[in-house]
Parts: sequence; C-alpha cells; structure tokens
Amino acid sequence: MFEAADGLREEFAQLEQQLADPAIHADLAASRRIGRRYAELTPIVKNLAAHEQLTADLAAARELAQEDPAFAEEADAIAAEFAAVEERLTRLLAPRDPNDSSDCLIEIKSGEGGEESALFDGDLFRMYSRYAETRGWKVEVLDAQETDLGGYKSITMAVKAAATADPENAPYGVMKFEGGVHRVQRVPVTETQGRIHTSAAGVLVMPDVEATEVEVRDDDLRIDVYRSSGPGGQGVNTTDSAVRITHLPSGIVVSCQNERSQLQNKESAMRMLRARLVARAEEEAATAASAARRSQVRTVDRSERIRTYNFPENRIADHRIGFKAYNLDQVLAGDLSAVVAALQAADLAQRLGSAG
Repeated sequence: MFEAADGLREEFAQLEQQLADPAIHADLAASRRIGRRYAELTPIVKNLAAHEQLTADLAAARELAQEDPAFAEEADAIAAEFAAVEERLTRLLAPRDPNDSSDCLIEIKSGEGGEESALFDGDLFRMYSRYAETRGWKVEVLDAQETDLGGYKSITMAVKAAATADPENAPYGVMKFEGGVHRVQRVPVTETQGRIHTSAAGVLVMPDVEATEVEVRDDDLRIDVYRSSGPGGQGVNTTDSAVRITHLPSGIVVSCQNERSQLQNKESAMRMLRARLVARAEEEAATAASAARRSQVRTVDRSERIRTYNFPENRIADHRIGFKAYNLDQVLAGDLSAVVAALQAADLAQRLGSAG
C-alpha cells in the first residue's frame, strides 16, 4: 500500500508551490480545491516521513541491542511507536471516497407513520445537530416543512466543519453512514391506549460540493416560484419567495422556502441540487461496481433499513454491523460517538479487504 508514497510526495510538493503563488488565490474555487487536497495529503506525508525515520532508528537500535542489551528497551519503545505510525498510515492510505473530506447536506424525510414519523424526523434532526456541536461543526437549516405538532415532513441541514478541521474527521466522511431508513418503536404522543407503534424516517447524506465541481446547465433547469406555506414569521407567506427547481435530465426536484428572499432560496435549492446529483452519480457507480468492491456499510439509498431506535428498551441497533447498545437516550442527546466509531471501523476493514 506504501508504493504510492513517492507520487504522493511529488503531488504534495506541487501543491505547496501552487499555494505559495499569489495568483492562485485570485481563483477562489481553485484555491479551495488545492487547499483541501493539501490538507488531505499533509498527515500522509508527515507520517510517511516518520515511518522512514523510525524504520532506520529501529534497525539501528536492534543492531546495537545485539552488542549491548541495554539498547533492547529503547528498541522496544521505537518498535511500539513504529507500529502506531504504520497503523495510522495504513488507515490514511486505504482506498477512500474522494468526497470524505467534504462538508455535507443531510436530508431527513418522514416515512410510514404519519405525524409520529414527522416527530421522529425532529428527533433525528436534533440528534445530528447536537452531535455536530460536540465536533465543533456548524449546522445550517436550508429547508424545512414543519407539521402542526412540531415535527417535520422533511428538513435539510448543511453541516460544515471549521476551516482548520482535520480532513479525516470532515462531516461527509463521518456522517455518510447515516443514509438509509431509520426505524423507531415507541408509544406516539397521539396514541391514547399506550400501544407501541413502529414508524420510519428516511435519511439522505450528500457531499456539499462547490458550484464549480458539478456542471449544471441552465437549459436543463425548470425554475418555479411560489408562495411559501406552513409556519413562518411575518411576511414569509405573503410573497412568491419559495423556489422549486426541476433538473430535467435526471428528474430530480428540489425546493426551498426558508428564506424571505427568492434569490437566497434559489441559491440554497441549487446547493441541494448539486448535492443530489453527486449522490445520484455515486449510487449509480455503486450499483455498477462488482459485489466484491461494493461497500457493505455505506449507502446513499434511502430504501435500506439501517437502524432501529427502541424506546421501551432504551435500545439502539445498527443492522449493518450488528451494533447494539442500551443508551438510546444518550444517543438521541447527541452521543453518536460509539456507533460512528463502529461504522468507521467496519468500513475501514471492508476497504482494506477490497484493496487486498
């Protein structure tokens, strides 16, 4: 897996030169793209250098230990450090999704279960929002269709990392495993006889891509404007500020009505459309891939049931990896760290297996 080391070092050096050129910063999109790739390669190049140095140090320490046993302890300490760096490099160099270092959009839609499903949408939205806060990410609601009881028929949120964030822990790379059907089992607030109901919500996680990264022709779009509906502040429902965009070649439809300005709603809708197009392309690529190479963990397909939230037992279960825990209350409060770590570990094992 380390065979690509020289090529990555050369690419890193070229990126460094480009970033030192003031002219590149005049092109914001190019500067951002180069900066993101530079940030991705920085830990790889750093650990490659450490790996080479420790390889030499370990060989020297073991040679000295043969002549003087006092060096054996130093050799063991270097060997432990070497193993940690090698494990880190293996993870960094494993085949990965090129969008892993991107920010993301998360769309949550109510499914079977009516009003109870809409309330569960709200629970998922708050869970993701609180988890984002724990990681220092910023959350922005792009569009929301609320219900009378305070739930959501659908809600789309943007999750953005700080500029200094570690590319390994970027929102899309972490949150992409949330895509699929989330099932809830509990007694709804609308239930008068105390019976447990099963409802579901669909989650779609998409990379938040730059306008320059996806070509969308104006001729391929039908844009409709209409009056906003549903709960809102004064003035929200009095002008034709809501925007619906239909991408004619793919049939994808997005809409946004959260902002008072038609222009702002159009910008948000275009952002959602670009993300949808990338997600569609990834889904088609995964379908075309051989069964051996297709990820067993990650999905952008909202029809796959991935997780159950059982309130009577305070249990959360992820069906893809057999994860089960009895701290549902803490998970819904934003403590997703255990299930996220388990999903990332399973995905890494799958990617390393595919590479081998």
